[in-house]
Amino acid sequence: MNPAAMMAQVKKMQAEVLRAQEELAATTVTGSAGGQSVRVEMTCDNHVTAVKIDPRIVDQSDVETLEDLVAAATNDALKHAADESQRRMSAVTGGVRIPGLT
Repeated sequence: MNPAAMMAQVKKMQAEVLRAQEELAATTVTGSAGGQSVRVEMTCDNHVTAVKIDPRIVDQSDVETLEDLVAAATNDALKHAADESQRRMSAVTGGVRIPGLT
């Protein structure tokens, strides 16, 4: 492949990666814990947009359990975001792992 064609291919891939990153920033995933009693919504660029807690599980004498559920739901949302990011970036890069992108 000649250098000009290779550079054109690289620029095309960069544009596709940028578009995928913008789409991921606009994509929301939800993580949950406690049978959906705690839900965390976040974008795939890891910005938490909402935390929802079923009021029936709030027990002032057991705040630790609620804290654990929020942490678990956040970690679940992070996993969903990472999985979606990996899926979309793999589609752009053809499965080639590029440091800093996936």
